[in-house]
Amino acid sequence: MCVLGLVCVQHQHGNIPNTQKAVFLSLSPSLPLYNLCRSLSISEDLRAQKTMEESQELALTQLRTSVEKLSSSTEGYEKPTLMRFLVARSMNPDKAAKMFVDCQKWRASMVPPNGIPDSEVRDELEFGKICLHGPTKSGHPLVLVLCSKHFPAKNAVNFKKFVVYVLDKTIASGIKDKEVGDEKLVAVFDLANITYKNLDARGLITSFQFLQSYYPERLAKCYMLHMPGFFVSVWRFVCRFLEKSTQEKIVIVTDGEEEIKFKEEIGVDALPEEYGGRAKLTLIQDVLLPKTAPEM
Repeated sequence: MCVLGLVCVQHQHGNIPNTQKAVFLSLSPSLPLYNLCRSLSISEDLRAQKTMEESQELALTQLRTSVEKLSSSTEGYEKPTLMRFLVARSMNPDKAAKMFVDCQKWRASMVPPNGIPDSEVRDELEFGKICLHGPTKSGHPLVLVLCSKHFPAKNAVNFKKFVVYVLDKTIASGIKDKEVGDEKLVAVFDLANITYKNLDARGLITSFQFLQSYYPERLAKCYMLHMPGFFVSVWRFVCRFLEKSTQEKIVIVTDGEEEIKFKEEIGVDALPEEYGGRAKLTLIQDVLLPKTAPEM
């Protein structure tokens, strides 16, 4: 292959060595072939994007059809919402449809149309263990769990309602003007000063399983701060119930470098003063929103 042909092929793959660029430039002062290669590269990118979009549209069509076969409907739900279910099920329309319908049934039985009110979870709110902040640098709402103020719930049903209340309100706080359907959240679990009385593996498992089953692709990232040694075995047990995709979004902050990165990713405007930021610690029940729950 001639030098110009080699350069053209390599340009399409984005790996032209500087020496060959110099040869190319010297052989082609007007750069006609270079421009041609660049156009070909752009065309390839556009074709790939078009193929991906067509693949997504086909999967969405199949998802809608599969949902109808399950005696339900996707009417009223926009593409971003449906795509969350497809992504959560590796773009398998049938599995995504089942997950979607299961979620519809679950919300219908568990969550009132306007969300769970404070009055139904007041016992849990009184501990003052959940704070709501944001947006983070990535534009997501931030939910902060003060684990030293948490104690295993005596009533499992009420605790599940509380988990839904927290997730719904956190997601709703990230809605700007109109709900898009793909809003995400960032979670921070602060394990500082916890004792054995605060340990609640079942509560953690329930929270993450709700995220995985009924809030697919809502978790942007989760940070675990100040994890004590005695909690490590508990966490390993909890991880058995977490999907790989969920575990990949969890960061255990263990040293100074990771702490600096954590602060940079959250941003000082969203981070409370107690963690090196500028925000005032705000309990979730003190945050007033026009809407306290997403559609799905």
